[in-house]
Amino acid sequence: MRNIIYGINLTADGCCDHTKGNGTEDVHEYFTDLMQDVDLLVYGRITYQLMVPYWPDIAKSQSETKTSNKFARTFDAIDKIVFSKSLDSAEGNTRIIRGNLAEEILKLKQLPGKKISIGGVDLPSQLIALGLVDEFHFVIHPVIVGEGRRLFDNINLQKRLNLKLVNSKVLKSGSVALHYII
Repeated sequence: MRNIIYGINLTADGCCDHTKGNGTEDVHEYFTDLMQDVDLLVYGRITYQLMVPYWPDIAKSQSETKTSNKFARTFDAIDKIVFSKSLDSAEGNTRIIRGNLAEEILKLKQLPGKKISIGGVDLPSQLIALGLVDEFHFVIHPVIVGEGRRLFDNINLQKRLNLKLVNSKVLKSGSVALHYII
């Protein structure tokens, strides 16, 4: 069965708003490396529309730094699924699924392939509450912002999840990458 991994950037005070962290080169390198073992990206509509067309456009134009360009090319090459009831169309190698989240994710886990990466906050929170996430990759940025959305504010767990740390890495920027499994 394929593993579902969840990776997200957080500030030291738990903010998960993508505009509040430090978008450093080493963080892009970390997530580019993480995607080497992934062949499917799954998002909800909001996260999908944050990522696409931004990263595919960078992949085509190669207009950012070398590291960001590499991330963009890696991102663009991976198949994507967006769960949405309102999105009319999707770009490139993306398909829209409107069905039951749990049922569809269970089907995807059964298919052959590499890991499945999920992103955003709402969709991953639902999958975590359903017990369908296998790995967590938290990148903690060395900044306290004192505002913004907190990770898992709206999650409703039936029981506490005990995570096992399998790897940690201090990045050049001072960010810390933590890899946990259940």
